[in-house]
Amino acid sequence: MTGGQITAFTGLALIVAGLLVLRRQRPVWYWVALGAPAKLVRIATTYRSVMEACGLTEPPSRLRLAVAAATNRTPSRMVPRLTRARITASGLVLRIRMQPGQEVRDFETATERLRHSWRAYAVHVTALTPGWLQVRVIGYDVLRRVVMPRAATLKLLSVPVALRSDGAVHTRDFRTIAHELVMGATESGKSVYLRGLLAGLAPQPVALVGIDCKWGVELAPFSPRLSALACTSEEAADLLDALVTEMTERYELIRKVQGIASGSSPESISSDLWGLPVAMRPVPVVVFIDEVAELFLTASAADEKRRDQMVTQLVRLAQLGRAAGIYLEVCGQRFGAELGKGATALRAQLTGRISHRVNDETTAKMALGDISPLAVLAATTIGPDQRGVAVAGDSSGGWSLVRSPFTGLADAVAACVEYAGLTPAIPSLAPFRPSAPSKAFALASDKD
Repeated sequence: MTGGQITAFTGLALIVAGLLVLRRQRPVWYWVALGAPAKLVRIATTYRSVMEACGLTEPPSRLRLAVAAATNRTPSRMVPRLTRARITASGLVLRIRMQPGQEVRDFETATERLRHSWRAYAVHVTALTPGWLQVRVIGYDVLRRVVMPRAATLKLLSVPVALRSDGAVHTRDFRTIAHELVMGATESGKSVYLRGLLAGLAPQPVALVGIDCKWGVELAPFSPRLSALACTSEEAADLLDALVTEMTERYELIRKVQGIASGSSPESISSDLWGLPVAMRPVPVVVFIDEVAELFLTASAADEKRRDQMVTQLVRLAQLGRAAGIYLEVCGQRFGAELGKGATALRAQLTGRISHRVNDETTAKMALGDISPLAVLAATTIGPDQRGVAVAGDSSGGWSLVRSPFTGLADAVAACVEYAGLTPAIPSLAPFRPSAPSKAFALASDKD
């Protein structure tokens, strides 16, 4: 082998090694530079044959049959028309016009065959307007290393908290889905999801309230940004009573504004907090409950009475809180009917569902059973090595696999300290206003 050949071989080896490193360390760059163009060429050259092999074609129309008969040709079957292809950071987005007689379900059942035919990591089908659908071809495992895209203009009470398996951003929008149930076993990533949500809400003009019956070990670090915090069952009972009182006062305010006088404009009539004039609109409240099962546990008759009161107030907040601008983020390691009276009633009011890895199938069924059996199956197959991976769904029946980016405790605490000045003072919750964490805790957080 000559010196020139050795140099060429060495250069080629370095290029291949560099591409492999780029593919592993910077998958988005690799995909946009090399993966996407190659995939586009493959789809363009095999589109018709793949559609025929996957059974996604239709017999020719009468007009095509007549033309074929007149020209003495054999008419070909009609293929769905690919009208547009767009490259994204995670894959390709194909816009397809279906042929008469086809439905979206035909493409949904063929996603696995399309995935193998196009050598893609995953294929997701979404219905658009009648006759049109969108096919997302995912080029690589976007959940292996979560890279959140730069967010556009943030909306009030809206936080991008995770990345979906189809490359889209999963956003926690309290205005759309008022209450959410978040399940997850120890070391499943539930706390990281909670930190990301708290850090995203910290710079917004909202009141954050915490109920953490594990003596505050999870939520106490965020005290600088919390308007109220309960660390025991006794404090939680009093705080829930105060929240119901605050909700009642807000309804009284809405009813007062609703006093429709003659000549009132339609815009001045409202049935919730968001229709009030800005000057008199109370600040929205987001209530975080870290371990909901602790609210249901009892050890004596006195505890049982307090438990019934807490559950009743919690269900009332879930039923009526949205219009008053009070939203619930209920978290726990397990949640089932065995918790006792009120558990099923509470779950029915929590529209959003997030299920990380759980320890038993009952919890997954309680969280996702009324959404989809496939969602329950997906939740029970999340492994211990998949921290942060979860099934996100809502009561409409839609669900997807998501993974939240890692948010360290020190980062979330720093955000709460930075925006501590935005913490609103709510008179009814003033007795529960926590003191800031000690300096020793802050130093310990910086070392984590």
